[in-house]
Amino acid sequence: MATVELTTENFDEVVGGSDMVLVDFWASWCGPCRQFAPVYDKAAEKHTDIVFGKVDTEDQQQLAAAFQVRSIPTLMIVRDGVVLYAQPGALPESALEDLIQQAREVDMDEVRKQVAEQQADQQA
Repeated sequence: MATVELTTENFDEVVGGSDMVLVDFWASWCGPCRQFAPVYDKAAEKHTDIVFGKVDTEDQQQLAAAFQVRSIPTLMIVRDGVVLYAQPGALPESALEDLIQQAREVDMDEVRKQVAEQQADQQA
């Protein structure tokens, strides 16, 4: 599956309507972003059940700000509407594959339980 360009207009629809989404925050002037792009695109072709999105931080500054992206490339993984991972840095292919596998194995029922407990603690 090809990568999807994410914008402020389609972000919630794409991310909210998908089980698992990887988001690459990038810019055309960024050398590490250009190095990471082929690795990311290859993973997108391999993992057709996952949505791979790209946010051009130059064109979509509001999205980058909303997710507090301070360094690019930044990779974010969202599963069932929950951000499981958000870190800057270009990953080699093996590390990206490992990260995808780890995200697949996360027990989302447990994650939702922990999120609910944290929200309850904050309200108390």
